[in-house]
Amino acid sequence: MKRGEILLDLRILDRWDSELEKMNKGKEGEQYVYPEIFIRFLGYIHVLFHLPYRQTEGLLKALRRFDSRIQAPDYSTIDRRVNRLDVKLDEEDYGDDMVIAVDASGIKVSNRGDWMRRKWKVKRGYLKIHIAIDVKSKRILALEVTKEKVADGRRLRSLVKEASKHVKITKAIGDGGYDSKTNFRYLADRGIEPVIRVRRNSSSRARGCMSRKLAV
Repeated sequence: MKRGEILLDLRILDRWDSELEKMNKGKEGEQYVYPEIFIRFLGYIHVLFHLPYRQTEGLLKALRRFDSRIQAPDYSTIDRRVNRLDVKLDEEDYGDDMVIAVDASGIKVSNRGDWMRRKWKVKRGYLKIHIAIDVKSKRILALEVTKEKVADGRRLRSLVKEASKHVKITKAIGDGGYDSKTNFRYLADRGIEPVIRVRRNSSSRARGCMSRKLAV
């Protein structure tokens, strides 16, 4: 994932008409205008990126410039329809043992106050998305959204714990942000091989963490 880049799969639009026809078949009263798969898509955006419904409506209007099939319901309609859904990440059995990779990326959520930040050299705030993926299939196994000040390495334990609900993890890959004895010990205790980049000046002495000594 590139910093600041959000990837959206708009193939849901291909099922727009067929799903609406199915939803409205035999329905009495006012017909549905937006299919449930589209509302679920908006629900994911709202939950994962903490985007208010007014901003979600604005996002859809912006996306319409790239695909005219996109319709932008007003924010009250989005609010009403999304809150009728049980929005959560799908649970799936991923099968055999696998190797995962963990990483994090920052996402800017507002342009407010940009001039003041440039003028007074104030750091711009953002959200952080922490993910664990299967390196082979690229499927996301665990995902967390935190504030900007939460260090990458502090979320490794929770990401691995969540991913372990779906698969048996044999190896975990991470960059230098995850280099700590705590993380090495946690992975070793769970029988997971840590593949984490260690600092160049790291000591080769174990000091209570043999797995990190071997990595060094």
